[in-house]
Amino acid sequence: MIPIHDTIRSERWPVVNYALIALCAYAFWLELSAGADVDAFVNEHALVPARFVKSFARSGFALSLFAPFVTSMFLHAGFAHFAGNMLFLWIFGDNVEDRMGHLGYALFYLAGGIAASATHVLANPSSIVPVVGASGAIAAVMGAYMLLYPGARIATLVIVFIFVRTVEVPAFLWLGLWFVFQLVASGVQSAGNDHGGVAVFAHLGGFAFGAALVLLLGLRRPRRASV
Repeated sequence: MIPIHDTIRSERWPVVNYALIALCAYAFWLELSAGADVDAFVNEHALVPARFVKSFARSGFALSLFAPFVTSMFLHAGFAHFAGNMLFLWIFGDNVEDRMGHLGYALFYLAGGIAASATHVLANPSSIVPVVGASGAIAAVMGAYMLLYPGARIATLVIVFIFVRTVEVPAFLWLGLWFVFQLVASGVQSAGNDHGGVAVFAHLGGFAFGAALVLLLGLRRPRRASV
């Protein structure tokens, strides 16, 4: 299922959400421009759990050690990875910014990404695989969206072999199923059967952070979804 758009209109221009998309696009352009040096470029700015754990054990709490928690949020492993993340951010981010305000949303997005990365490190402290992508922060946005706009509907493209149809799915169901899928995938990874190159624990951590923050700050209140 591929989400296309939601049914909630923003009351204010989502300047921060657009800026985040632009920053990710710029970072992706830098990756493409690196040419043969792209692996070195990505490795320098990616989050590598084992490298972070080793450096933290040696140096203790140093702010510079946490730089990859932020820089890795804006890098992507390929065009499909970049395009998919930006689609999700475009669909869900504007409404969360609408509710939190511009500054609040910017801080929330960064905190969500850091929380997601921290969850990944805790779950995979010995991993030497570089982690990149905005999906952890976007998962936080999705967790917040599910509680803020449960009655919204997500227009979704369903493709099954030659069957193609667009259906509207309640946001709570769509995002709830997405979260369940991440739980199942995390179980598979924990069993050691298939790591698949996807940081599902970052997805889970980000989503839980986003939902928890909405509850803690009391941001959830009834709002009618436009149709």
